[in-house]
Amino acid sequence: MSAPPRLVKCPQCGKPVEWTAASRWRPFCSERCKMLDLGAWASEAYRIPVEDDSQSTDAPPEDTPGAGGRR
Repeated sequence: MSAPPRLVKCPQCGKPVEWTAASRWRPFCSERCKMLDLGAWASEAYRIPVEDDSQSTDAPPEDTPGAGGRR
């Protein structure tokens, strides 16, 4: 006897999807959910927040000698 197929949630809508070779769009439940997710990536809806380094104290101020800029 084989184990029942593993169920995962569709990342787009949350519907249960069997994790098998027969599940054509896995981990998505359908082509629609797959394309919605791809569109979100293409429009940069999924982003990792980045801290602003302009307040960093590692770099010397630009107006001090030796800061690398020419006058």
